[in-house]
Amino acid sequence: MDSTPTRQSLVAEIEALIAYGAEEPTIHPDLLAYLTIEDLQNIKVKLLTKVNTLTEEDKAWLEQFKRYE
Repeated sequence: MDSTPTRQSLVAEIEALIAYGAEEPTIHPDLLAYLTIEDLQNIKVKLLTKVNTLTEEDKAWLEQFKRYE
């Protein structure tokens, strides 16, 4: 079975990542249809890296839940 994601699944994931934490998408999703599968995979990786990066404000907020023993 081929594990390569489909264009539709990549576009859906990218749209969700673009919209993460934003009021509205910063790129029109229709523009993604013109990109290759490789381009879409690269965009997804970059967006995941960006989404998974905590800001200093996020780190400070999370620090309040840390348990000290």
